[in-house]
Amino acid sequence: MIKAIEWVDGKVRILDQTKLPLKEDYLEFTNPHQVAEAIKSMKVRGAPALGVAAAFGIALGAKNSTAKTSDQFIDEIKRVCEEMSQTRPTAANLFWAIQRMKRLVHKSKNLCVEDLKKVLYEEAMEIAREDEEANRRLGALGAALIEDGDNILTHCNTGTLATGGYGTALGVIRAAWNQGKKIHVYVDETRPLLQGSRLTCWELMKEKIPATLITDNMAGFLMSMGEISKVIVGADRIAANGDVANKIGTYTLAVLAKENNVPFYIAAPTPTIDFNIPSGKQIPIEERNPREVTHIFGQQIAPSGISIANPAFDITPHELIEAIITEKGIVRPPFEINLEKLVRE
Repeated sequence: MIKAIEWVDGKVRILDQTKLPLKEDYLEFTNPHQVAEAIKSMKVRGAPALGVAAAFGIALGAKNSTAKTSDQFIDEIKRVCEEMSQTRPTAANLFWAIQRMKRLVHKSKNLCVEDLKKVLYEEAMEIAREDEEANRRLGALGAALIEDGDNILTHCNTGTLATGGYGTALGVIRAAWNQGKKIHVYVDETRPLLQGSRLTCWELMKEKIPATLITDNMAGFLMSMGEISKVIVGADRIAANGDVANKIGTYTLAVLAKENNVPFYIAAPTPTIDFNIPSGKQIPIEERNPREVTHIFGQQIAPSGISIANPAFDITPHELIEAIITEKGIVRPPFEINLEKLVRE
């Protein structure tokens, strides 16, 4: 299985997702600044993958440190953590991983510099391992919701490219397919950066899972014609009440699914849940470069000077969600109670 991000021979190796599907270009990074820039420019993307990337970036900062004392080292790591936190504002997994690395370095502050470097490297590797393992468990649990013959609509990319391995929503689809269920996947193109057409279709074709690419504005019509059995998407942050921030266009799909009596599912590991945020109203929404809307692969498609809105995410209210699939179980309403109960257990 292709890995979007790996630690190889003391370097962070990523598959440049801005080049897919036309070119498989692997980049190697030797310092945390390069990793931060790769996150900003979406060379690596997907909430779980961003958590792994941040952890690896911090581990690179530790590896490269020339600090002579533990205090100097910890100050360096704090600066690296701050740089990582300034990359993208919406994905909860990014901040979860940064906080986990910060807590560890604080807890280990009495160690010598070389030992601090070692524990941070080991923690980053553990974060990556845990994410893939969680996605595999999530996929196996979610596959129970998929029936033989289902036509599944998904949005954006939620496969191995978006995670430490295996995938979230696409992991559920992959698990069902590996169980021998005859399914068909409808893939939203996902404007403006086309993660559906460029990335999800690429992954599905590699695994020979039957799929059809559609434009974003075809989904409602297909639902009305009875062509969609269920919708499964990922999440970048889940509020305490079950509201979900995900790739722009997700809310539209949820409304259409509700109108057409199509079950709408979220698939995400538990680090995506942010209990510090009561509802979707408090989730920060990233506004990206207008050029992503006005240009495709460098080709201008809109008149110069037109005003542009480019929010990268939207909020799907919990009332529109049938269930949230996690590695610890499938959570159904009331989410405010059952999400907390799930994590406590």
